[in-house]
Amino acid sequence: MSELLSKRKSVNADGCIQNITPESAGWSYVGFQVYYLDKGQQLSFHDTDNELCLVLVSGLADIALNNLATQSMGERMDPFERLPPWSLYLTVNDSVTLTAKTCLELAVCRAPGKGTYPSRIITPEQVGSEARGQGNNKRFVHNILPDSKDADSLLVVEVYTDEGCTSSYPSHKHDRDTPPDETLLEETYYHRLRPEKGFCFQRVYTDDRDLDECMAVYDGDVVMVPRGYHPVATIAGYDSYYLNVMAGPVRKWLFSWEDDHQWVNTDAYRQKLSKSAK
Repeated sequence: MSELLSKRKSVNADGCIQNITPESAGWSYVGFQVYYLDKGQQLSFHDTDNELCLVLVSGLADIALNNLATQSMGERMDPFERLPPWSLYLTVNDSVTLTAKTCLELAVCRAPGKGTYPSRIITPEQVGSEARGQGNNKRFVHNILPDSKDADSLLVVEVYTDEGCTSSYPSHKHDRDTPPDETLLEETYYHRLRPEKGFCFQRVYTDDRDLDECMAVYDGDVVMVPRGYHPVATIAGYDSYYLNVMAGPVRKWLFSWEDDHQWVNTDAYRQKLSKSAK
């Protein structure tokens, strides 16, 4: 099995099914955890080095930020409802206690922080939504914490890809610290499939093929992308959701397309689609 693939674990006493740290991933910036909580179960978070983004993938919760009055969060009960999620940005040294009001799927995104920006709730109305691509390369995106919003390091986005389509494609990479051309960003992909018994494929590879891994990814798995291109492909019968977390030395999403496949973005592909439709 690829070292870039973290299989979904059994739920532990804290509800954790995924725990990616910089140490376990062999990199410097991104940490990522997923928790499945029962109604009434509590978790507390406090980090002196990292900022956090807590994403309610599904379910409802109450939060108490820095021991202040409790606030309610959440709306969607399944990520495939395609409603924008509720999230909490937690700055360095702040604390939060979260109580599940229903069964809760919680993603915890971490990256180095400086305490520059205050903690805040990110409501669905503050999440940008956009359709990208064409033909069999279409996806729908929720920009939870893009580089246009305040944070020290974290970039967080979720993507929906229908059955038989590709996303994170044409193949692109962000592994060189050379802004304004490209930024070095580590990345995790937390995958969900509908129906849950399905799978999709993700490939991680470099131009020289020094790294070239192709993985069958199941519901609840995480793929780590330390460098290289990283497209995703779904198969018939199964829709895909994934939550991306990125961070690096510069908080900007600047990437390079792979030359061989960049034509899928052009009029040549649109013309191919038009001819196929006739």
